Amino acid sequence: MSSPTTTPVESIGAPAARRAALAAQGFADPRPVGPVTRRHLVKTLGRVQLLQLDSVNVAVRAHYMPLFARLGPYEPALVDDAAWAHTSRRPRLLVEYWAHEASLLPVEDWPLLLSGAKRQGWWRHYESLADPALVDDVLAAVKELGPVGAGALEKALGGATRARPPGATWWERSDVKRVCEYLFGRGDLTTGSRVHFQRLYDLTERVLPPEVFALHPADPAHSARELLLRSAAALGVATEPDLRDYYRLGPAQSRQAVAELVEEGRLEPVEVRGWRHPAYRLPGARVPRKVTGRALLCPFDPLIWERERTERMFGFRYRIEIYVPEPQREFGYYVYPFLLDGELVARVDLKADRAAGVLRVPGAFAEPGADVPRVVAELAAELRVMAEWLGLDGVVVGERGALAGPLAVATSR
Repeated sequence: MSSPTTTPVESIGAPAARRAALAAQGFADPRPVGPVTRRHLVKTLGRVQLLQLDSVNVAVRAHYMPLFARLGPYEPALVDDAAWAHTSRRPRLLVEYWAHEASLLPVEDWPLLLSGAKRQGWWRHYESLADPALVDDVLAAVKELGPVGAGALEKALGGATRARPPGATWWERSDVKRVCEYLFGRGDLTTGSRVHFQRLYDLTERVLPPEVFALHPADPAHSARELLLRSAAALGVATEPDLRDYYRLGPAQSRQAVAELVEEGRLEPVEVRGWRHPAYRLPGARVPRKVTGRALLCPFDPLIWERERTERMFGFRYRIEIYVPEPQREFGYYVYPFLLDGELVARVDLKADRAAGVLRVPGAFAEPGADVPRVVAELAAELRVMAEWLGLDGVVVGERGALAGPLAVATSR
């Protein structure tokens, strides 16, 4: 079998690789002119492949923002219905599972991720703690009550197990919650619905279409290849570690699958000048001559979630500072990079102050060499669009960062 590091078929520059990545992620397409529909949602999901979930809600939950970045204002119920509702007229499109992290992904991809191609997550440590009798009791209770939350399950089971103590941190989970997460990771349970972002568990066989559920277990080698092809479609041009990271596959299995895909002609190697590792792309991957437009990117947007790749692609060093003590933060608590015409030109710390009805920008920072007047004008316009989308009345800019003063003036007009 040929090695995945065989001589590249083409050598391209880093700017072309960046444009290929932006096109793959949907940033080379204009935003819809009229209302955003399920058709737009499906098209965007066909590009990004999945939406990462995160509990932080300081501005807007992470799984809503990538669609806004690509499509502009839309009704969040589009995502909610696709993920947590099912009717014969509008069937469920998405299911929750561990992909890059906890994610919403197309229902047909669920067997691929449960195949063994992907490394098991942290939940595997709960297996040794899962009392078999409690596992059986939880499954029986979910079958009777689901979709149901862990707290309601504890009450239904009579509180016979160790409950979550009052005042406990989020990580101090009850025995029932641990079992639920173990069964979620194993594939027996998934999210039937969510209420105020609380996961309500249900039997996976009742959530997935029967024809999809019947494909489990899938072949691990085939699944690894299919997942890597999805990674390649989402990334445009990527190294093997980039491809592997999109779904958090194991290194050995990923390298083997990349070699097989290259041999089959389904992936082609390409040299990106300045990159240390060989790169790969789908045959015929789109490389636009230029990319225009603007977007605010949440910390968990798939364009930037792999920080080393973000720095390699854009020359933009980005770290989330949620867990950094406030006096030590360089840019802020929940910082959004700003994409303008294919470059990351600024970053803003954002907070949706729903009580006051405003989108707050405690800090705003331009990247070196940015065209500040143009960045200010475009960023102010996008912040106003985002505020309106969130149902807020305006934008209030704070004082941190050299961009804050001119941005405050621009947003107040």
